[in-house]
Amino acid sequence: MTSKRRGSSVSRIKTGSFERRLSLTRAGLFAGTRMASHLATNWLSSRETREQRHRAMLSSQAEFLVEELGKLKGSVVKIGQVMALYGEHFLPEEVTEALHTLEDQTTSLEWASIRKVLARELGSDRLAELEVDPEPIGAASLGQVHRARRRSDGLELVLKVQYPGVADAVDSDLNSVAQLLRIARLVSIGPEFNDWLEEVREMMHREVDYRLEARTTEKFRALLADDDRFVVPRVLPEYSTAHVIASTYEQGHSVSSVAVRELPLARRNALGQAALELFFRELFLWGEIQTDPNFGNYRIRIAGEPGADRDHDQIVLLDFGAVQSYPDSFLKPVIHMIQASYEGDREQVVEGGVQLRFMSRDWPEEVLQTFGEVCMSVLEPLQADRGQWPPEAVNGDGQYRWKQSDLPSRVARYAARSAISRYFRIPPKEFVFLNRKLIGVYTFIAVLCAEFNGEPLLRRYLYPENGDDKAG
Repeated sequence: MTSKRRGSSVSRIKTGSFERRLSLTRAGLFAGTRMASHLATNWLSSRETREQRHRAMLSSQAEFLVEELGKLKGSVVKIGQVMALYGEHFLPEEVTEALHTLEDQTTSLEWASIRKVLARELGSDRLAELEVDPEPIGAASLGQVHRARRRSDGLELVLKVQYPGVADAVDSDLNSVAQLLRIARLVSIGPEFNDWLEEVREMMHREVDYRLEARTTEKFRALLADDDRFVVPRVLPEYSTAHVIASTYEQGHSVSSVAVRELPLARRNALGQAALELFFRELFLWGEIQTDPNFGNYRIRIAGEPGADRDHDQIVLLDFGAVQSYPDSFLKPVIHMIQASYEGDREQVVEGGVQLRFMSRDWPEEVLQTFGEVCMSVLEPLQADRGQWPPEAVNGDGQYRWKQSDLPSRVARYAARSAISRYFRIPPKEFVFLNRKLIGVYTFIAVLCAEFNGEPLLRRYLYPENGDDKAG
């Protein structure tokens, strides 16, 4: 079950733009001077030694960067976390590896400061209606979550409270982080990076827009109201504001918990299929996709437990701050590529990649064909032809073993070793976020140790005209 977290706490988060810019500027100047000195002296060494020293310097710079970002908390940490997830096309490997350590930041804000936020946002009379647990059950870079109980009827709820000042600091923080990366010579600032940076900016503004998140939560709750495989919390508007979201408390187990791992295979398969179908609905029907692959956004409610459905295990969906809407101009080429991959039409896979602007007809034909194969291989667990499945990914009943297949790692290694790595351009930002979502779904199913074939489900969404589409 969800449990209280333990970690350090602070009395305030520095969100003043001047003090944050000053801290990051000082850090950038120090890192830039250190890198300049390194470049000035390293050229005298042999090529092999130069490469080793340069990689060591990149690691050192990255660790220094993460340490400085971690000191400032708030949106700076969230920006670093987003860059870790989506920045592999722009940042050196040493930098993304170091940024991933920001995901372990668990510092919370002291209760006295949180209570001031709640009193200001809700008003003293409304806050008095609630009995709020001072100990947070979760803390992130932009806010923290507290359990509460409504005194009048005992309703259990959670309050997601945004840290004071973080919404106003997003733009200055992002500009300062980009400047720090440039001064420290950890990234080449160009049109592609700037476009990606603006997408991160838009994402950050969405994540601090709690009214938008509340509306999105209620929208998904309505979309899934008739599907008892999913639970979406109900937003309580009377306790929600621009900086607080109140919703019903929905209990459940972590996806990787022992209780979930010990469920019978058939039940774990059902959960995996539900997760896969939810992704297909988002992509094929709704055009709105939850792009954050963090497992903390999900819980598993086991059938028969107190408060759970008697007959069905359920997936609890907890966070809708990273939902993105995609236009048809992007979705149609993506769906076209998926259908072409399913049908084994490599030429049309390439055509879809060209439309999405991460392949070019100017590339050598061999490279284009290899890229098509890489794209098609991503659909391995969804293919009708099982002849290409690795032996370790097939159980005795001919079902796909998601954990044993190690598909994401195999695809990444294949792409890195092939000639496409020399031609590959930065894909459109929408594709980067969508790709992360797909990897997140695959990983979710792998953690469940599920074993099933995804092809029948994909076919229903690719060809709904056949009359066997049971989707909503």
